[in-house]
Amino acid sequence: MIRLRRSATAAALTLAAVSATVLGLAGSASAHVTINPKEGTQGGYGRFAFRVPNESDTASTVKVEVNLPENAPVGSVSTMPVPGWTVAVEKRKVDPPVEVHGSQLTEAVSKLTFTAAPSGGVKPGEFQEFPVSMGPLPPVDTMVFKVLQTYSDGNVSRWIEEPTPGAEEPENPAPVLALAAGGASASPGASAPAVAADDDDDDADSGAATAFGVAGLVAGLAGLVLGGLAFARTRREPTAKS
Repeated sequence: MIRLRRSATAAALTLAAVSATVLGLAGSASAHVTINPKEGTQGGYGRFAFRVPNESDTASTVKVEVNLPENAPVGSVSTMPVPGWTVAVEKRKVDPPVEVHGSQLTEAVSKLTFTAAPSGGVKPGEFQEFPVSMGPLPPVDTMVFKVLQTYSDGNVSRWIEEPTPGAEEPENPAPVLALAAGGASASPGASAPAVAADDDDDDADSGAATAFGVAGLVAGLAGLVLGGLAFARTRREPTAKS
């Protein structure tokens, strides 16, 4: 009986430890700034959205600065109005100019700054999307957008770390847009996939999948523990005499 109790206790502790570890891993993933969709086509146009979650428990996000990569100039960048926010667009000279669809690109957008109205912003537990339209997309494999997220308490999250192929995701990753090779005749009418409220919700889908996976793992472990206890009990119970 003592051995049976020890086995049950050990099994329960193992189940609790594994469950806590899995749940801890599921909850430790950082909700960083992303661009959605994450893919586009070189030479094409697309509608994208910078998704900004609020990671603070006490402060609101009041400013978001999106820096466009200098090595990948884009000729046209337009923003969509976001209620409660204003946007400032900064441009830079492209020197030397870059040829885009037969024309010389001499100026490109360098930075987008979204600022919340007084007493507004992205509150704890919420996120906000900032849609933009861009094109023609440059002939590069990836575009890395370095983002600064400013909170109402003065703290700043710097999402500026570039990913390294084959390495783990950095602690403060910058949003990355992957670009596939495309035809040179791309035009605004041949745009990349539009941002959709459901289809582009990668973080939410990933969180739901993780939750189901965790639930299944915990249920499976619980079944193993109960099965082990039942087996141990049957071994210790005397066989009924006929």
